[in-house]
Amino acid sequence: MSKIPVYFMPGLAASSSIFEHIALDEALFEIHLLEWVLPEEKETLVAYAQRMAKNVQHENAVLIGVSFGGVLVQEMAAFLTLRKLIIISSVKSSAELPRKMKIAKTTKAYKLVPTGLLQDVDKLIKYAFGDSLKKKLILYERFLHMRNKEYLDWAIEQMICWDREVEDPNVIHIHGDADEVFPSKNIKHFINVKGGTHIMILNRFRWFNANLPKIILEEAL
Repeated sequence: MSKIPVYFMPGLAASSSIFEHIALDEALFEIHLLEWVLPEEKETLVAYAQRMAKNVQHENAVLIGVSFGGVLVQEMAAFLTLRKLIIISSVKSSAELPRKMKIAKTTKAYKLVPTGLLQDVDKLIKYAFGDSLKKKLILYERFLHMRNKEYLDWAIEQMICWDREVEDPNVIHIHGDADEVFPSKNIKHFINVKGGTHIMILNRFRWFNANLPKIILEEAL
């Protein structure tokens, strides 16, 4: 039996190293890791998704995206023939975005985010107040892949201004009920990871290692 190709797309600005603890049976699955690339000038999310879809080299692959990566894989799906489309810690439509993001879209407040600061996280760590913030910044520094200001500005705008109104019924949505970025109260039809936060792909990897195989292998209803 041929192995099932499984492609993973990380969250906004993150590297594929966020999947370092994901272990699927190598006799059944073949893991492929995708990375963010720079958007072209004024590139739409759909055009970017079409470019990224070319990196999926298999028919009937499983495509998994985390957070903004979950939004991207939903757009990529239009250009691919997939076995399964899975999103983690993400949203299926603009209706599931939190209120503060909807306000940011209306007011264009997202344009005021100082993304340039993220180009030198070392300095932010040095001047951070409190151990909790420092730990978060150190974690961010470790997994931050795309520090380019043009990418960050583009990605934040695409996330907040995502205009999908009708969710794709084929999307399998895995979400934590303690997600602080996309609160579960706004999310419909999802597989609940009890106590899972927005970074549960990192700190709840045992749940994914135990459950992803059966989610992938389960026949569509």
